[in-house]
Amino acid sequence: MDMTTQRLARLDEMIDRHEIEAAIRRISRGIDRFDRDLFLSGYHPDAIIDAGSMVGEPARVYEAGRALHEIGQDATLHHLTNHTCELDGDSAHAETYFIYVGHNRDGTNWAGGGRYVDRLERRGGAWRVAFRQTLMEWSGEIAGNQVPLFTGVPDIAANGASRRNREDPSYRRPFVNLRAPRYPDDPEALSRPLDLT
Repeated sequence: MDMTTQRLARLDEMIDRHEIEAAIRRISRGIDRFDRDLFLSGYHPDAIIDAGSMVGEPARVYEAGRALHEIGQDATLHHLTNHTCELDGDSAHAETYFIYVGHNRDGTNWAGGGRYVDRLERRGGAWRVAFRQTLMEWSGEIAGNQVPLFTGVPDIAANGASRRNREDPSYRRPFVNLRAPRYPDDPEALSRPLDLT
């Protein structure tokens, strides 16, 4: 195999790995933002998800998971960390560590850590999860508190507030600043409302 062929093979592998990790990330963002289409875009339609009390196909698991989150939590964040992937043609096996944090509707917080173990398949040129098992390593309640820098600021949401839908600021295009300059060492600026006129 000559150098050009080797380099192209390595480039193909890098692209495959990128697309696999992107599919896994879309799933986490999709459930955190309650973006059904984004969540489902990480799975093949006939995939099976084994996630604790839920086992089944992606659309049904999404709806059940969303219902659980809506009942118990008003915010969740799935942080993806260590990721390994074994490629084998149009099949791949990946393990992705995660840390999960949720703010409960009763004011408490919940955290957990575990791993997503995925079998992915490339179909029609697109990598998607075909089977996922969620392995929990730990979980528990954590004490809640307010972040002082974000409390009592009149225009804190002028750039948008975190939402679990497509009204979240991360979907806004173009994403530009709508707040006046403010600095913690200027108490008057911190209490002055934003003038958008």
